[in-house]
Amino acid sequence: MSPALIALFSAFGLVLAVELPDKTLVATLVLTTRFRAWPVFAGVCVAFAVQCVIAVAFGSLLTLLPETLVSVLVAAMFGVGAFLLLREGFSEGSEAGEDASRSGPGPVSFLRSALTSFGVLFAAEWGDASQLATAGLVARLGNPFAVGVGAFVALVSVAGLAVFIGSKIRDRIRPKLIQRVAGFVFAGFAAFALAQLLW
Repeated sequence: MSPALIALFSAFGLVLAVELPDKTLVATLVLTTRFRAWPVFAGVCVAFAVQCVIAVAFGSLLTLLPETLVSVLVAAMFGVGAFLLLREGFSEGSEAGEDASRSGPGPVSFLRSALTSFGVLFAAEWGDASQLATAGLVARLGNPFAVGVGAFVALVSVAGLAVFIGSKIRDRIRPKLIQRVAGFVFAGFAAFALAQLLW
């Protein structure tokens, strides 16, 4: 398998695992209860595209630094991601997420719905575990385009699940368990990055 495909599938798998139990899924579900599905999906996808470009650019900048410093920074990013995921995964909160049962405000234009969805998800993704993972994978694997595409497709897949399946997905998965597993995966990536300093 080519390095580009490895980078693409690695980014897709990691970001998908991280985003399924994340606030991104809940926020998209809530938006879908308030607005029509297509403008929410469009706004969310544009927000993800912009955030992927930012994450890939940051990861690409890291590749210009000395390899030792990159390993430390990648380990730190994955370490922060592991902390955030494990803290959320072991918190006392309900697995059902936020209350998404509020009725919509009535007919809203496509543009307004899409812009609102873009704003909510763009803000939610700053410093998110998936953004840290994308930047870290670019720094570690190279292939910024492949990593960016893999991360974007994973984010859009999660948004699609939230918009089209809606509340059914919350009844079939245990977000806390997925957050815990993803947190330990991130911790493993952090340990691996630090271990490379010794090799």
